[in-house]
Amino acid sequence: MRSLQPAQRRPRGGVLTLISALMISSAIIRLGLEAGPALARGPDPSELSAHSAGSDEKPDMQTLLTELLRREAAVKHRESALRDRERALEIANEAISTRLSALQEAEASLRETLAVADKAAENDLTRLTDVYQNMKPKDAAALFETMDPVFAAGFLSRMPPEAAAGVMAGLSPEAAYTISVVMAGRNANAPTE
Repeated sequence: MRSLQPAQRRPRGGVLTLISALMISSAIIRLGLEAGPALARGPDPSELSAHSAGSDEKPDMQTLLTELLRREAAVKHRESALRDRERALEIANEAISTRLSALQEAEASLRETLAVADKAAENDLTRLTDVYQNMKPKDAAALFETMDPVFAAGFLSRMPPEAAAGVMAGLSPEAAYTISVVMAGRNANAPTE
């Protein structure tokens, strides 16, 4: 290893020392410029009289104690009001939970009732469809001729194709066409995806 020659050595802290000295001198100059006028002006006489008068009076301990007691009572009152609110919220939460449980039970009961009603309606439609398909096609066609086309299309779509074809053959061309249009358009608006 080569040792550095005195000419190649860097001065340590030269730049930092210079910057520090400039900052300190700047602070001294500013302090001198701002403090000088303030010291020359002197204290305000009204402040001196108020300060000397306040130093003669001692704080009234009774007033201080009364104020502390008043504040303590106010804090206790607020704490009591907060406890009352917490109790009211707890009671309200319990009532909400009870009502929510009752609503959930009512909803479950209603679902069961609707399921029973749907099953009964489905059983009735199945039974009636069986009656119509077991009739002679000519007799069934006479009934279907008087039915609303949407209603008739519902029964015909539930029948086996052979029985439905026999009933359709016995219908007037206008009634058969109307019922066919209803049956064909039933699922036209159903989503495909």
